[in-house]
Amino acid sequence: MGIGSNRVENFECRETVLTIPAEAMLPPPPQQEEEIHKVCLPPKQTTCQKLKHKLSEVFFPDDPFYKFQNQSWLRKVILGLQSLFPVFEWGPGYTLALFKSDIVSGLTIASLAIPQGISYAKLANLPPIIGLYSSFVPPLIYSILGSSRHLAVGPVSIASLVMGSMITEAVSYNEQPTLYLKLAFTATFFAGVFQASLGLLRLGFVIDFLSKATLVGFMAGAAVIVSLQQLKGLLGISHFTSKMQLIPVMSSVFHRKDEWSWQTIVLGFIFLLILLGTRHISIKKPKLFWISAAAPLTSVILSTLLVFLLREKAPGISVIGHLPKGINPPSLNMLYFTGPQLALAIKTGIITGILSLTEGIAVGRTFAGLKNYQVDGNKEMMAIGFMNMAGSCSSCYVTTGSFSRSAVNYNAGAQTAISNVVMSAAVLITLLFLMPLFHYTPNFILAAIIITAVIGLIDYQAACRLWKVDKLDFVACVCSFFGILFISVPMGLAIAVGVSVFKILLHVTRPNTIVLGNISGTQIFQNLDRYRDASRVPSFLILAIESPIYFANSTYLQERILRWVREEEERVKATNDSPLKCVILDMTAVTSIDTSGIETICELRKMLMQKSLQFVLANPGGNTMEKLHKSDALERFEFNGLYLSVGEAVKDISSLWKRLP
Repeated sequence: MGIGSNRVENFECRETVLTIPAEAMLPPPPQQEEEIHKVCLPPKQTTCQKLKHKLSEVFFPDDPFYKFQNQSWLRKVILGLQSLFPVFEWGPGYTLALFKSDIVSGLTIASLAIPQGISYAKLANLPPIIGLYSSFVPPLIYSILGSSRHLAVGPVSIASLVMGSMITEAVSYNEQPTLYLKLAFTATFFAGVFQASLGLLRLGFVIDFLSKATLVGFMAGAAVIVSLQQLKGLLGISHFTSKMQLIPVMSSVFHRKDEWSWQTIVLGFIFLLILLGTRHISIKKPKLFWISAAAPLTSVILSTLLVFLLREKAPGISVIGHLPKGINPPSLNMLYFTGPQLALAIKTGIITGILSLTEGIAVGRTFAGLKNYQVDGNKEMMAIGFMNMAGSCSSCYVTTGSFSRSAVNYNAGAQTAISNVVMSAAVLITLLFLMPLFHYTPNFILAAIIITAVIGLIDYQAACRLWKVDKLDFVACVCSFFGILFISVPMGLAIAVGVSVFKILLHVTRPNTIVLGNISGTQIFQNLDRYRDASRVPSFLILAIESPIYFANSTYLQERILRWVREEEERVKATNDSPLKCVILDMTAVTSIDTSGIETICELRKMLMQKSLQFVLANPGGNTMEKLHKSDALERFEFNGLYLSVGEAVKDISSLWKRLP
């Protein structure tokens, strides 16, 4: 075997099939000389081909166009309609048996959606009727465009809280109700535009910046703030702070003790205990889900009757009051596209849009996994976006898939999105005929319903797992939690996202480098710190980099490798071991390299040559190999500078040293 057999010669070598016999794992007989394989360049591609491949991986990782291949034009039209409107996919096979299941589940979630809709609207500082409007139109839109069979659409606590807190910081509903409504509807419109744009442009990876750790802390902090805000209703306080931080809320509670109503406190906590008890029963025995599903509406009916009967003896109990009858009035003329508060509406829309989109897709995929079907994330973004855009024009605020209602929908036996249509029909009947019945509905029951719904968002077990597995994730979680409690909801979320981005930057700018050793009797080289069987190879320092080499980390990697070399030389001197002659850099995990990285590799080679040390690269990936070749960096390594594996590099260089005088 010639000395230069490890060089990059041409593209033909990519057709070579490498077969490693079992005997290769054992030390060869002294007379046997093993083949040193060539390191090959990847297949040649034009810049346009590379760009096309890269864009397809970014925007079309699921290859959505494969089903259109080799189809007639009529079939392509049908497939196109099914892609845009999933109802055309499952609609033709819809049966009466499926409809019976959807009716039961639709009526069940309606019993939960009606009281929750009223409650969440108050959480967003909106009139209660807006919550019912938002439970009527958006589910109809989603049933046509959505790809989930079990997602129950409507207002949710997190989006309601964020919208209410952000708009209230600038505009008070009590002082400027019309402007407040305009901002709420406009924020909903921009949330829908943002969500639909992500789906149309296939930019769903944007919402991935909200990590699991961030959401755990965010939801827990929001749940605590929401629960504390409901003390206003449970205690009967009429003058309460509009701020969402822990200290102002608790200060308002204790400074308004003169407004506390003992009748409200007694009845409120009784119904709260009942709702929490039914929730606990349904958690322990999932087959009894209908108990917690029916409990909110039942509690609303019972508390309304009770307050109506006690209206003369307990006039201090706060009630909802008059709610107008009729379906959603148009609100297109209320969209706010000019004025000093437009930036606030856009910011509120984007933040609530991201949060509601994250929750909706996560819930949809959760229940799809239980039934072994797929939910298309981009279709969901477009469906949720278009339903919010339509909702903003029909007096609705931000809606998405609710976990609590979707869980009830799933357990009630929903088969298709028709359950959302049934729920909308039940809400429609309520809007047309039953609104006067809610006049004496007490505010304390709405507060109890909200607390019961959000208390499940406090997932302390997930926080414990974060602490056990990843401390930085736990820091992001804690920052999100305390940021919401003591600063504000948007700032708490921003801080948590900042910590998550810092974690990404830390991994990019300070990648892991390790020293490898040989496991005796094999061609395997592994981390010396992890494997006790691994031992150093005399005269060799074998290093591995576990990340791409970019401008952001190239300087650090150069300094770190030189430090490894210095420490190895000190170790050799202290132990009288064989002197260091060669540094091998295992590039198996280096998925990419840029020009700064290439310059770093060349600079390292120069600096090591000045120390009379040989510098060798092992197993660079295809993309890395191509860039090294085009930059002419490989020519500087000359012979015996590039190998297919660390094992071959050690064997070939060792044999070369033996042949030299």
